[in-house]
Amino acid sequence: MIEAVHVPVMLERVLELLAPALTGAEPVVVDANLGLGGHSEALLAAHPTLHLIGIDRDPFAIDFSTRRLEPYAERITLVHATSAELPEVLRRAGRPRVDGVLFDLGVSSPQLDEAERGFAYSYDAPLDMRMDPTQDLTAEHVVNTYSAAELTRVLRDYGEERFAPRVASLIVRERAKDPITSTKRLADIVRAAIPAAARRTGGNPAKRTFQALRIEVNAELSALEAALPAALDALALGGRVVVLSYHSLEDRLAKQVLAARTRDTSPPGLPVPLEAHQPRFRLLTRGAELPTDEEVARNPRAASARLRAAERIRLDED
Repeated sequence: MIEAVHVPVMLERVLELLAPALTGAEPVVVDANLGLGGHSEALLAAHPTLHLIGIDRDPFAIDFSTRRLEPYAERITLVHATSAELPEVLRRAGRPRVDGVLFDLGVSSPQLDEAERGFAYSYDAPLDMRMDPTQDLTAEHVVNTYSAAELTRVLRDYGEERFAPRVASLIVRERAKDPITSTKRLADIVRAAIPAAARRTGGNPAKRTFQALRIEVNAELSALEAALPAALDALALGGRVVVLSYHSLEDRLAKQVLAARTRDTSPPGLPVPLEAHQPRFRLLTRGAELPTDEEVARNPRAASARLRAAERIRLDED
């Protein structure tokens, strides 16, 4: 069932952008957010000598992709880890340099669709939201133990929730009566906290709170902050990175990291640019590319996707 409904986002564009980096004898690509392995499967099929390193913090993703990619078993290395552990994953795999890295960020289809994972406000389920079920921190712990100030920070910074103080205050008040343990109760509390006029637009009022809690529980932004620079450092000359993000916080972070690596940092006014200050990368996309209307019609979950890509054009000086 999952295989039938899973459609990799912006697949053709991802393949097109990575292809020029994969023309060598034995290219290596890292899929830093393996998920259900759709992008990985297409890359392995398109490049017969490619070795793929897949990373995911969700054991289900590793198990599912192991089965899905079984025809390519000799050309894959799948690792249960977070993307932030990318340098260690590459060290253990004996692959200090790679030719391509793909980040397909956000929550995966099974995580959203399986009620018991607690990611979705559309199901009544335990407040969990762990991408890696073996970790300790859950959304229930955050909601029931963080102070009002800490909750406000999470909701404001990660959910961009205008009414973060109101939502946090009502959560603290309601949990004093009974611990908040279900997605439905939390969604009802959020709805009650947000003014009626604001509830009339923008979809489900719990959307921003659930996004914020998911990011906090899984440390998603800090993982990307560590993983994307590490991926750029690992790229061989001509290597490429592609980042698919699904909300403004991820996209903004990707934009900032790539912009910093593609900028000439020579002091102004010099007659000749300094080699040491020349950018090591160039952008392959103008701004963030969006999925086509046709793709969104086929795959509604692609609607929020934003794609950025860059290529290494110089190696770092020793």
